[in-house]
Amino acid sequence: MSLPRHLDLRIPLLAVLACLLVLGVALPAGAKYVPASFADLASKVSPAVVNIRIVKTIKQAPGGMYNFDQQQGPGQQEQPGAPDLHEFFRRFFGGPGGQGGPNMPPGHPRQFKQRALGSGVIVDPTGYAITNNHVVAEADEILVRTKDEKEYPASIVGRDPKTDLALIKIKADHELPFLPLGDSDKVRVGDWVLAVGNPFGLEHTVTAGIISAKGRIIGAGPYDNFLQTDASINPGNSGGPLINLQGEVVGINTAIVPQGQGLGFAIPVNTTKQIIAQLKTTGRVIRGWLGVTIQPVTKELAEKFGLDEAMGALVADVVPDSPAAKAGLMRGDVIVRYDGKKVKDMQALPRLVAETPVGSEVAVEVVRAGKKRPLQVTIGELKSDAAPKAKASKPEQTKLGLSLQELTPDLAKQLGIPGKKGLVITGIQGGSPGAEAGLMRGDVILEAAQKPLTSVAQFQEAAGKLKPGDGLLLLIQRRDSTLFVVIKAPKE
Repeated sequence: MSLPRHLDLRIPLLAVLACLLVLGVALPAGAKYVPASFADLASKVSPAVVNIRIVKTIKQAPGGMYNFDQQQGPGQQEQPGAPDLHEFFRRFFGGPGGQGGPNMPPGHPRQFKQRALGSGVIVDPTGYAITNNHVVAEADEILVRTKDEKEYPASIVGRDPKTDLALIKIKADHELPFLPLGDSDKVRVGDWVLAVGNPFGLEHTVTAGIISAKGRIIGAGPYDNFLQTDASINPGNSGGPLINLQGEVVGINTAIVPQGQGLGFAIPVNTTKQIIAQLKTTGRVIRGWLGVTIQPVTKELAEKFGLDEAMGALVADVVPDSPAAKAGLMRGDVIVRYDGKKVKDMQALPRLVAETPVGSEVAVEVVRAGKKRPLQVTIGELKSDAAPKAKASKPEQTKLGLSLQELTPDLAKQLGIPGKKGLVITGIQGGSPGAEAGLMRGDVILEAAQKPLTSVAQFQEAAGKLKPGDGLLLLIQRRDSTLFVVIKAPKE
């Protein structure tokens, strides 16, 4: 029986296309070829990828249970129903009864050595290697094993917990194989990449995949900007390289999502270059500081602040005597450009500021009351500080589904916001406009329609002027931060 004419043509065409893909022949329209094998690339890059074994001292209280889990990074907790790896780790990496010393006197605190694994990549022939901070953070001893099974001691040059990067120095009396750093800005979604590392202690495992997405925000820290890949990454891959087809490092593998398959995340190498350069010279990372609390610009907020589109970073608060305060930035400003670069969203600004050298004078453009204003800011140095905690009080219902209480000086002191005036949200009715706006119990309303609030009556008056579907702009104090929220009157 003969096939229909259209099928007669389709089958040879599919066969030709399959041959082109297998043979690595260039595809039309400028598309890059699909390699027939990654073997040559894997052989080329593997000698520069190292297995990092750390030993740390664990003090165990009497009667405590030993935990055989490996040290893991963000998003790498075991899930219910996952294989029990405790026995695997005990057999291969030791536990109590080895160096743990089980024969301590009863009731006496025990001390034992715990081992953990990770990966790293040598980026300099003198022995400098990049890995994750969470791999080496608490190490008493670091041992590095290369592909030729030689083992070397290593020491920490510097660590950066905010980006989960660390630089170590391998102590070798000869030059070591290394990999060049590529350009992660040139990486495109769909590009082929290799991940090389030591998942579950299985040394020099190579997996292949593509770049699935760029600029991922996964909640790992203030400077999230991850490459997402479907190249298989597992515990033990942390700190290993993500490599392009030219044999260049384009990312440092650092996180996984255990619930999802094919979801791995790598720190872009362009971020890594800046961090490692500072760690190499000073042992720490110095970041720029602007001195503002910011929040995303939603469609509703964009309308209230006179923006044509929802973009930029909305200034919810300005730290007194900060670079921002000295430059004239104000609460309610929307930062739309920084140092000549467009601020597309809130997440972009912290990275831009952090990368700015301390003492630099930077042009900042803000939208204030619907008009653009240029400002000049001299960037300071970021310092770490502690955040105060807050609590809530008792209710008084409003028509927008909020229970409010006036903020007294004593209550403000208890909430950790002395000197502030406003209304405490002590309850929210389910399904109400307040709930839909994302307000929370314990929030303090400082302003309504950009006017200070000191009484519930003032809030009721402002809410009473709303027409069905209209929005009321609120300034909220939430713990140690301020933010703007639009609450909408229900439509009739």
